Amino acid sequence: MELHIRNVSKRYANGVQALQDVTLTIPAGMYGLLGPNGAGKSTLMRTLATLQEPDAGQIRLGDLDVLGQPDAVRQTLGYLPQEFGVYPKARAEDLLDYFAVLKGLTNRRTRQPVVEGLLRQTNLWDVRRQRLGGFSGGMRQRFGVAVALLGNPRLLIVDEPTAGLDPAERVRFLNLLSELGENSVVILSTHLVEDVAELCPRMAIINQGRILLEAEPLRAIEKLNGKVWRSVVDKPALPALEQAHAIISTKLLGGRTVVRVFSETAPGAGFEAVPPDLEDVYFTTMAGHYGQTPTQEGRVEL
Repeated sequence: MELHIRNVSKRYANGVQALQDVTLTIPAGMYGLLGPNGAGKSTLMRTLATLQEPDAGQIRLGDLDVLGQPDAVRQTLGYLPQEFGVYPKARAEDLLDYFAVLKGLTNRRTRQPVVEGLLRQTNLWDVRRQRLGGFSGGMRQRFGVAVALLGNPRLLIVDEPTAGLDPAERVRFLNLLSELGENSVVILSTHLVEDVAELCPRMAIINQGRILLEAEPLRAIEKLNGKVWRSVVDKPALPALEQAHAIISTKLLGGRTVVRVFSETAPGAGFEAVPPDLEDVYFTTMAGHYGQTPTQEGRVEL
């Protein structure tokens, strides 16, 4: 089963062009949608979740017309938005049971093992009688996944799921998502490059509503071999380097600045070639330096 998005565009009433002719084919498994805040990720996620309609385009999930059959799509959809509300005084088990009823699991005998199974799958069984108001950020996110998994969805959408999580909770959450990707189309929308690098065998980079790159992360990284260079400089030297080179990123290290630049050839004294990573792919794509032949204006496919 695949999710096919064809020529989807959306302009809001305030004139913002949130999506511009977005076309993607998303296979089963984990798929990363990477871009900065305001790039159009959440607009696309809400459109896929049937919460809003585009101005133009087509979307199909297997044999379902997402735009023409929204009720049928919702029966096989799980959606974890960036921010979701819970009743802080409700216990996790009770609220998940309530959501299961809303999902159509009205028979208690069949509903009870489903609720228990999801709480165990998201590692919340031991805290099932705790009130949600006392949950940590990671526990709340895992509860959101449990709600999203009701009904065994064929399409699971998670929007910025690790924002605000501490490192331990983030690892637990990403491990959970990787398990879910074995049976469904799971779209991970995020601005965090490391989330996509660790989870997704395929990804797209979006900015200003356009898909700039669609690729397998490992292949995209390989394309930058021999084109990423590193130097450690004092901060006053940075403006001159920015004028002379295509800067990928800068980071502070021990009071000095680590500069990574994109160049087809050695950029000069003081630079050493370094292995590229997905962050290099992201920043070179965003800056327009990623050197492939576009298949359409502003877009690269690998």
